[in-house]
Amino acid sequence: MTSAQPAPALSTALIETARIRSVELLRRNLTSEGVLASSHSSRAEDRHYTSIFGRDAAICALGMFVSGEDDLVEGGRQGLRTLARHQAPNGQIPKYVKPHKGEVDFWYTGCIDATLWWLIAIRLHDRLIPGGNLGGEVDVQVERALRWLHCQEHQVWHLLQQNEASDWADIMPRSGFVLYTNALWHWTKRLYGLQAEATRDYANHLFSPFGGAVPEHRRARLMTHYIRNKARRTELYLSFVNFSFWGEEVDVFGNLLAGLTGVADPSRAVSMIESLRALEVHRPWPVRVVGHPIERRDPLWRHYMQRHKQNLPYQYHNGGAWPFVGAFWVLLHARLGRTKTAWSELERLAEACSLGDWEFNEWFHGATGEPMGMPGQSWNAALFLLAHRTL
Repeated sequence: MTSAQPAPALSTALIETARIRSVELLRRNLTSEGVLASSHSSRAEDRHYTSIFGRDAAICALGMFVSGEDDLVEGGRQGLRTLARHQAPNGQIPKYVKPHKGEVDFWYTGCIDATLWWLIAIRLHDRLIPGGNLGGEVDVQVERALRWLHCQEHQVWHLLQQNEASDWADIMPRSGFVLYTNALWHWTKRLYGLQAEATRDYANHLFSPFGGAVPEHRRARLMTHYIRNKARRTELYLSFVNFSFWGEEVDVFGNLLAGLTGVADPSRAVSMIESLRALEVHRPWPVRVVGHPIERRDPLWRHYMQRHKQNLPYQYHNGGAWPFVGAFWVLLHARLGRTKTAWSELERLAEACSLGDWEFNEWFHGATGEPMGMPGQSWNAALFLLAHRTL
């Protein structure tokens, strides 16, 4: 990280208001079992947003732990404990839990990243909180979770494998080896002192097969050779790689995580930031989560993407702008020493969250900037706090 620098004068008031409003929203969404994904409403109830989500609660915990607010710190802890209590016997962390109903959900095709984010949050709690020993409290569950993930891992390439629509982008066609998931796996391995080098190396071979390095493993060589002959050359990582097809739509979140977790080295991360800026993924709001939205005529288009007319181009996971992902955009700029730009993008995040009298909308249309999705999103508030605290 670079040394802290003051925010530009023009953004100070809005950013400070956003910090205060973020704390207020998290407190409204806090329960004795952890933080809900969004604020209470009949629509939120119908869509299960008033639940303790595995990935949401764990991601929120990262911001809550650095908030400086004791009740939020404890709320972040409680969410992780709730998820631990409802862990599956095989070690998987649920997609969501409704403690008051005793309902535990694991999604249709699995939910691989909830377990990853939970492990990350557990370890970061103990690093960030003086005297923290949450990892010791849930050590049995941690061991089970790591064992479950190792069972999803390719035994030579050390990359996790998954089905379609089985991570946060749960109506997208990414499958096989997915960039976003394996950036988190690399981070998890680093945090837990596991062998991360092979995961990083094969991630670079498969998701960016355009360099001079050649994989040692024969099947990996064949796969990268096939991609290299047919894919567009780019500084950005492919969103996923499967047996004979791959994703060139540009997974912005996955690329940001690759830069933040060390999958990409710093010089590569700088090139990635420049490529993403050239795609204007930070406009209309930081940040659009797909560089080139998947159109109906694209071979990657799936019929399920039009459920609720939600995942059409520039919407939802197919190119909508998500403020919580925008916080990772800020974090990567900060990590690369682009502090002035990071503050400017944090101001844009504050402005997005402020729309509708601080609605903290789930996502925005990636072309028009129109607020969409569920209001009162906890992870928008929590990740704003994390980005602000980092700067």
